[in-house]
Amino acid sequence: MTYVVDRNPCEESPRLGAMTLPPVAESVPRARRWFRKFISAYEPACSVDDCLLLLSELVTNAVVHGRSEGPWVVRVEWFREGSALRVEVHNPGLPENVRLRHPDAGDAHGRRLLLVDSVSDSWHTGVSRFGETVVSFRMTDAWPS
Repeated sequence: MTYVVDRNPCEESPRLGAMTLPPVAESVPRARRWFRKFISAYEPACSVDDCLLLLSELVTNAVVHGRSEGPWVVRVEWFREGSALRVEVHNPGLPENVRLRHPDAGDAHGRRLLLVDSVSDSWHTGVSRFGETVVSFRMTDAWPS
């Protein structure tokens, strides 16, 4: 497992931090714990608990749905974009398999992206710069302008 904090929290930096996690269930609480530790130095105004919830959902999806013929990892990165916070989760797989579902009340699965859609200001999926799938969410008022 690798953790990176890119710069001093007082400096302007688009990427605030990153972590690389093994694709196992234990990576979900690790991601929450380390994200909270690293993001707190930047004193975001948005709800860190909301961010942790969304991060948990995306890392869980990455672990459950990521596919590769060889060894692979889940990458998490977070960025400051003006007053917004963007959090990305990367995993191998096909971006076209990522879709927002509206499950019936009796369905046991399919609510993670619905939760991300409900709590975040926006979210995105596509091909990452690593040639993998990326799913990200954005909190627009994370810092004063």
